[in-house]
Amino acid sequence: MALIGYGNQGRAHALNLRDSGVAIRIGGRPGSAARARAESEGFRTADTPEAVRGADLIIVALPDEAHAAAWAKDIAPNLVPGQTAGFIHGSSVHFGLVSPREGVGLVLVAPKGPGTTLRERFLAGQGIPALLAVQQERDARDGGPSSLDLARAWAAGLGCARAGVVRTTFKDEAETDLFGEQAVLCGGMLGLAQAAFEVLVEAGYPPLLAYTECIHEIKQVADLLYARGPAGMRAAISNSAEFGTYAAAPRMADERTKDAMRTLLAEIRSGAFTRRMQADHDAGAPWFRAQRAAADAHPMERAGADVRALMPWLASEAGAAAGPAPTKQREETR
Repeated sequence: MALIGYGNQGRAHALNLRDSGVAIRIGGRPGSAARARAESEGFRTADTPEAVRGADLIIVALPDEAHAAAWAKDIAPNLVPGQTAGFIHGSSVHFGLVSPREGVGLVLVAPKGPGTTLRERFLAGQGIPALLAVQQERDARDGGPSSLDLARAWAAGLGCARAGVVRTTFKDEAETDLFGEQAVLCGGMLGLAQAAFEVLVEAGYPPLLAYTECIHEIKQVADLLYARGPAGMRAAISNSAEFGTYAAAPRMADERTKDAMRTLLAEIRSGAFTRRMQADHDAGAPWFRAQRAAADAHPMERAGADVRALMPWLASEAGAAAGPAPTKQREETR
């Protein structure tokens, strides 16, 4: 196998596959920080074109917005019929940023969690579920394994088969993944948390208290939901919290909220979101960088730092889980 990219997901895939006995090399740009990190952790590296040539399975572990350029310049020209290209997220293939080549397999293995979690579970002898899809089978006249077989081996090598590997399509994975991130996991959660923080501060409550109540405690309740499900979470919280849930949930997520979610889904399904993100990336990411800077400057960041300073062990725990510091490129965390 060859793996192109060594960010959050790529690093976890490479380490788990190597520990599972897979011969894997890392492809990347000459002199890149990610490639140097891979070398420091004992991987053989190469320029992307060289890494692609001769590999049975080429895993594309780059950020989504980098797929189109890397595919056109370094990956596709070096693929030949009989090889298989693998993706961790189906967006670039489904929305046409990556064009399949005749005779080359296209598969998807998408672990349902960040790379840090994928690695932690593997080391604990466990796994996290993954989605698997085959968009195109390879030309298998050489009698070797099919693209589906390679995808299954990839998922098993990650440790995901210890939990479950679910068949899907590139379309369904891409659209539901983007929607989940925007509506709940990232956009919805951060948007709601920030709004709640601002309301409390506007009402005169100390920022540290507002952050603790509306943001810091998210993990504790989310862990209950993750491990026990909605009913199990409700059983574990106080009666006042449960009563408040029934009273507030219909107001926080009413038909207007659902209409906003429907609009998000429509933009995702039409490809409008992907086109907008790709256009911003191709222009140097001015909108994205401006939004990042504004978010980083929000007062809740200062309050969060004050809360975390009360628990200095969080810094060492976060560092141990994440491994070496990521590059500023902030590669995907799916």
